[in-house]
Amino acid sequence: MTELLAPAGDLERLKIALLYGADAVYLGGKDYSLRANAKNFSLEEMAEACRFAHQLHKKIYVTVNIVFHNKNLDGLADYLQDLKNIGVDAVIVSDIIGVKLAIQKGLEVILSTQASLLNYEAINFWKNLGVKRFVLGREATRDDIIRIKKETNVELECFIHGAMCTSISGKCVLSNYCTNRDANRGGCAQICRWVFKTDGPDFTFMSKDLNMVTYLEDMINIGVDSFKVEGRMRSIYYIATVIKCYRKIIDKIKAKSLTIQDQKYYELILNRVANRDTMPQFYHKFPGVNESYFQDRVEVSNQDFLGIVLDYDEKKQEIILEQRNYFKKGDIVEFIGPNIDNITYTINTILNEDNEEIDVARHPQMIVKLPFKKRLDKYSMMRVKIFDKNDVL
Repeated sequence: MTELLAPAGDLERLKIALLYGADAVYLGGKDYSLRANAKNFSLEEMAEACRFAHQLHKKIYVTVNIVFHNKNLDGLADYLQDLKNIGVDAVIVSDIIGVKLAIQKGLEVILSTQASLLNYEAINFWKNLGVKRFVLGREATRDDIIRIKKETNVELECFIHGAMCTSISGKCVLSNYCTNRDANRGGCAQICRWVFKTDGPDFTFMSKDLNMVTYLEDMINIGVDSFKVEGRMRSIYYIATVIKCYRKIIDKIKAKSLTIQDQKYYELILNRVANRDTMPQFYHKFPGVNESYFQDRVEVSNQDFLGIVLDYDEKKQEIILEQRNYFKKGDIVEFIGPNIDNITYTINTILNEDNEEIDVARHPQMIVKLPFKKRLDKYSMMRVKIFDKNDVL
């Protein structure tokens, strides 16, 4: 089993994640989820998500991973029954009462990274309660993973890309202390990303993001079953790009065709799509000064995403595109999509909705048409032409 697991903050991102190559998606409901600031899913939207995923023979996991206080227990049993009735494939839980009730309802349980799992004895404890899969803490090393797999023989899910937690996974109270927002009940204010004023230089202590491209094949070989991308609040372009890259990498590893050139190319793409640097973090060594930001952190918003394909007119051979960032005639761009290799394209003609030729698409989310002889599916995306794979190395 080699599962690529994607985040989704809403239905659009869920569909994009699955179409771009994820085997499963994890999402949160309106309650009991640790991403309270995400849009999240109603029960009706979860039902639609399950229908969409199951038609593709893919899976839906729902996060129920807050730390429960007494008042949070109200309605929990009914909510879990609703998830069972909807047909979700598993729930991701951290609190023992959530685990107990989910198993009683007949739901498959994945133990959340919020449980800070880093040793085999703890996993065997939860395994004996009926838990089937375990999300290891981001602090797990390669040796930890090997020992845990050997001593437990359970399904292991590990993060491979996205934001890190400056604290031990699941144990932060900085948000509670500084803003009275409970990080362990969905209210994290991301204090670790704040800039703190001192008598000297400004100070931060934020971890750089995680990127496991270099070690992905090794992780497969030592027995990791599910490879998890963080980012339920990330953009559709981020989700599409990251999932497509990891899908290509995993498929090439399985086919024994992954080259150093491939690896370097996908690393460059992944590093560009985020606005923070990425590192392997804990896998082979304890993170040091190079794995965190302490001073002079700069986060530049990525402007590569130029538009999303809404439709294709077969008769006119035109793409109908919703603009997302400025582009103009003469630009060399690139199309990515669920079922295509990347396509380089020079913009020679831009038409507005009235079929009038224009030189520039500068208005946010304006609808334009581009002549294009090859059909592109809905949710294909146009981006800045970054670099050519043949130029890598």
